[in-house]
Amino acid sequence: MAMANLARRKGYLLATKSVSSETLRYSLSLSSFIRSRGFASGSDENDVVVIGGGPGGYVAAIKAAQLGLKTTCIEKRGALGGTCLNVGCIPSKALLHSSHMYHEAQHAFANHGIKFSSVEVDLAAMMAQKDKAVSNLTRGIEGLFKKNKVSYVKGYGKFVSPSEVSVETLDGGNTVVKGKHIIIATGSDVKSLPGVTIDEKKIVSSTGALALTEIPKKLVVIGAGYIGLEMGSVWGRIGSEVTVVEFAPDIVPSMDGEVRKQFQRSLEKQGMKFMLKTKVVGVDTSGDGVKLTLEPAAGGEQTTLEADVVLVSAGRTPFTAGLALDKIGVETDKIGRILVNERFATNVSGVYAIGDVIPGPMLAHKAEEDGVACVEYIAGKVGHVDYDKVPGVVYTNPEVASVGKTEEQVKELGVEYRVGKFPFMANSRAKAIDNAEGLVKILAEKETDKILGVHIMAPNAGELIHEAAIALQYDASSEDIARVCHAHPTMSEAVKEAAMATYDKPIHI
Repeated sequence: MAMANLARRKGYLLATKSVSSETLRYSLSLSSFIRSRGFASGSDENDVVVIGGGPGGYVAAIKAAQLGLKTTCIEKRGALGGTCLNVGCIPSKALLHSSHMYHEAQHAFANHGIKFSSVEVDLAAMMAQKDKAVSNLTRGIEGLFKKNKVSYVKGYGKFVSPSEVSVETLDGGNTVVKGKHIIIATGSDVKSLPGVTIDEKKIVSSTGALALTEIPKKLVVIGAGYIGLEMGSVWGRIGSEVTVVEFAPDIVPSMDGEVRKQFQRSLEKQGMKFMLKTKVVGVDTSGDGVKLTLEPAAGGEQTTLEADVVLVSAGRTPFTAGLALDKIGVETDKIGRILVNERFATNVSGVYAIGDVIPGPMLAHKAEEDGVACVEYIAGKVGHVDYDKVPGVVYTNPEVASVGKTEEQVKELGVEYRVGKFPFMANSRAKAIDNAEGLVKILAEKETDKILGVHIMAPNAGELIHEAAIALQYDASSEDIARVCHAHPTMSEAVKEAAMATYDKPIHI
């Protein structure tokens, strides 16, 4: 690789000897400008080109460079990190934490002997803290690109051929980026609803919900999935009256049924209202607020619901607009997902896809794993992602985290199984900090004791779940977890006790 680069440099110097000194100065100046902006020259061929700088894309680009592959990443936003970092995972977690601190100050501090006359929300300061976190992290990824020598093109890319991407750069220019292997990592976009137009003012997506300038008195959330419940929690904690409208009979349909019921009760205790098995059939924004017309999912009498702001959170859809996939013949399924094989290769030689644009969980950490595995295959190594062992987390309070099968899924498989449960009410650390809501639930195969699924509802469930993820990855039994010494007092002891309850008996209940 080093010799090839040297030969190319020598070839460039020899070629320039035949041109005028003025042309040479211009050429060198342009080359310097391109490098300073992080743009790849159209005449350079990359080993890997990544379209999209989100969690899947930027991780794939860095990993490819670490494996010795000449790599360029193209990102239309002008800021790395994709939806997750800029208008998704990270800003929402910042607001979830800030709003939780306010809620604790209002409702829990006095129990710990901390008293003050009043507490108020400075929404502008809260938003500024969120924006600062996002800015610092996006700059951090740019630093990682420089460290790993990943070229960065800021602009909107589309295929010219299976080995060429034309980029309309953000400064109004155009460049063609060439690559032996091109990875599509363009993520997903908000799924729209018929008859509901998002204006990011009265009717907002998750992006708009992260940037409201006033606390709405009444907030209606359409969709009871991860994002809707998290954003509903943010605004509910700091003063909004939150109503969640969901077409399905349950919130978070992918969640274990028993845990889901406890979770819904917890949210209702916090003031969140639910209208399940209900659909939106009309929207009126002519007044100061929004008036929704609702009816039962199965049909029936219509009712109206008024709100200051409506959040549309009905899921996400693969984002491939403008890529010109049809021009090069990349196949997609009926809902727009790009079809790939076990190596993340599309039907077009040299073109790959990862993350939200392909089948599988639409999660940032899944996209990251896709990216690493994809470039490992490109580099001649072996990559692997098991979508059945990708953890999922709802970052409310309490959090709900899970990995593996739900009890309903295990029943459908017809597998004989055991269930072990342990409540945090019996966990010493949870009692000590006066935050003991929730449980750990473990499902294991009856004959072998192999763990099939783990579900946790707790203040820090998103951290606790990874012990279970490792156990599933290595086909561990519940006894394996139970016989590992867990530090005392910790919340993680509840995982140990639930494991003991699965194959034998717990100690502390």
